[in-house]
Amino acid sequence: MGTSLYVGNIPWDVTEDQLASVFKSTTQVDQIRAKIEHDQMTGESRGFGFVEVPDERMDHIIEAMNGYALGGRELIVN
Repeated sequence: MGTSLYVGNIPWDVTEDQLASVFKSTTQVDQIRAKIEHDQMTGESRGFGFVEVPDERMDHIIEAMNGYALGGRELIVN
């Protein structure tokens, strides 16, 4: 599909579908998939994950989403 971007500082209660939806609606790019990492023991979010984005839109997405406020936290995207 493209490039995987690291996304940190994700609120604990955000799901993969919600994260992908925020990226899609904010950047106007539909080809986005999100994966949030979870603790193997508890199954709880570890507060970071990855979004897979088209290569040609990567810079636009990083610029739009790095520092984006989600659930009272600023996302770190790189």
